[in-house]
Amino acid sequence: MQVQVEVTDTFGGEANYGWVRRYEVEVPEGATNRSIVRKVKKEIGYTGVRCQTTDWGDTITLDPQGCCERVFITFFA
Repeated sequence: MQVQVEVTDTFGGEANYGWVRRYEVEVPEGATNRSIVRKVKKEIGYTGVRCQTTDWGDTITLDPQGCCERVFITFFA
């Protein structure tokens, strides 16, 4: 299974898309959200960065502490 990842800046606490980096990350079928977040963070170089994680069902958002960025992890077939 693949997930689409977008890393973008924020302005006023909302995604701004002044710049964006996009990735596609391969994750095992049936993986837990926690393992998906770990894999994505490793791929985008955020290992060890504390993030607030929000699960929206088909999308997971990560808000790294101490920087004005947001990470969107979107599931697709």
